[in-house]
Amino acid sequence: MAKLLSGKEVCEALNEKLMERTAALRKKGVIPTLAIIRVGENPSDLSYETGAAKRAALVGVEVVNFVLKEDCTKEELLAVIDRINADPTVHGCLMFRPLPKHLRAFNDEICNRLDPKKDVDSMTSLSNAGVYEGRTDLGYPPCTAQACIEILDHYGYDYSGKRVTVMGRSLVIGRPIGMMLQHRNCTVTTIHTQTRDPLAYLPYSDLIICAAGVLNSVGAAQVRPGQTVIDVSMNWNPEKITSKGKGGMSGDCNFAEVEPIVEAITPVPGGVGAVTTSVLMKHVVEAAEKI
Repeated sequence: MAKLLSGKEVCEALNEKLMERTAALRKKGVIPTLAIIRVGENPSDLSYETGAAKRAALVGVEVVNFVLKEDCTKEELLAVIDRINADPTVHGCLMFRPLPKHLRAFNDEICNRLDPKKDVDSMTSLSNAGVYEGRTDLGYPPCTAQACIEILDHYGYDYSGKRVTVMGRSLVIGRPIGMMLQHRNCTVTTIHTQTRDPLAYLPYSDLIICAAGVLNSVGAAQVRPGQTVIDVSMNWNPEKITSKGKGGMSGDCNFAEVEPIVEAITPVPGGVGAVTTSVLMKHVVEAAEKI
């Protein structure tokens, strides 16, 4: 039976430290503040916004919401970003993406309008450059990628020399987590939709990062004893019955097959996703401390 890498345990440890840091900032007259930009009423955005507000209140971070209509213009959105950039009381900014279709052609212009010092979820090109260069003075890594690192660090993972396979190459998780693990002296292989026989790489890995977004794509045949599995994906699983009698969420791993074999694994839900919001708050606090 694998060791469960509980996100709840990591969150509790992070939150305790964050409360101490926000209390110290407030004594100095600094109230760490996060601006959240939401365009439209996407249910997943609303759900994350609610969760972020609760976590912020818990650890002592203020939240300021900027809500624009679904059909807002590029100029209206840029004006909000400019307002946030100019406000010294706002230390971090989260903008929900993807943006509505009519704004996506301007995605680079919009994202890079934000001051990288306030970019707490790697929205700007400069933040992405910081991830690739291993620098901490160029914005912040994506919260989901950092959440993987927080979990591994919390449970004392020894990175040096480990063989890692990352499933997926998105800018949100696949590419940045690969670079972050290389900075920790891992040897990283990234597999994607064009990789030939992609699952053949998994048995040779010490650490597997599952971020493909394909339900049950990793089973007993792809894993071996001694491995650690970080399952990032959240896939709708109609066969996973909740207390309300409906389907639920599962990762890329077939948990029932993989968990008895590997050494350690994150549950879904209750793993990486549970830590992401705490990482967001950590980045806001760090930004406030740099003022």
